[in-house]
Amino acid sequence: MEKGKVVSLEDRIPKLKQQRRKKANSRLIVLLLIFFTLISLIIYFQSPLSHVNKILISGNSIYSKDELIALTGISEKTNIWKVEEKVIKSNLEKLDEVKSAKVQIHLPNTVKISIQEYNRIAYIMKEKNYLPVLENGRVLKNSKTAEVPASAPILIGFSEGKELDGMIKELEELPEVVLNSISEIHHTPKKTDSFHITLYMNDGFEVSATVRSFAEKMSHYPSIVSQLDPDKKGIIDLEVGSYFKAYEQEGADQVEEEDESEG
Repeated sequence: MEKGKVVSLEDRIPKLKQQRRKKANSRLIVLLLIFFTLISLIIYFQSPLSHVNKILISGNSIYSKDELIALTGISEKTNIWKVEEKVIKSNLEKLDEVKSAKVQIHLPNTVKISIQEYNRIAYIMKEKNYLPVLENGRVLKNSKTAEVPASAPILIGFSEGKELDGMIKELEELPEVVLNSISEIHHTPKKTDSFHITLYMNDGFEVSATVRSFAEKMSHYPSIVSQLDPDKKGIIDLEVGSYFKAYEQEGADQVEEEDESEG
């Protein structure tokens, strides 16, 4: 049997020293990395680098960027790590016309805010002013304007209650092309129908209808009008069936409703 080679102690010592030196160097490098990382973080937190440098806001049309930033309480002196997303979100969603808000922090120093606003589905006329009516049925009494709105129908003769709530609900279901064709909606109740309304359209026609079946009937408006002479204006009755009566005509002509809704 061949005897194994014996390594002398003098030969092993240099190798052991070399291994210990490598381990010591590795530990020193790790400690130095930790040290410089901590120093860098301290410098970052104490310097303007950690302050909010940019606030990006999207989705806002009613409220200006400056108005929204003021509500967040954020400034260029605010530390990015002290920005409270939940608090800012809550403050923004307290605004009447804000449906939802989303706040995100993007390091090193950017705050991104996404806003979703309620649509102004109509305006209600009060005295000589126009008050916005949101898609959730809320009337904004503090946002009145004296200018005639062109972006949504004007509701005249309505007050807050079941008639107005029903009207807003029906308007929400209308195709956009039909909604944009309405100029004014007057609440003209009858003894037999407290929900009766009279519409004045942008194309010159007048519509007699009821809130209860408004969206269903009015969704056919483009197809009904396409069957009429555009030069002969009159009243389109949508209360029961569909009838057209020219202003200078005594009788009424029945108009067919097509099944497909345009929108």
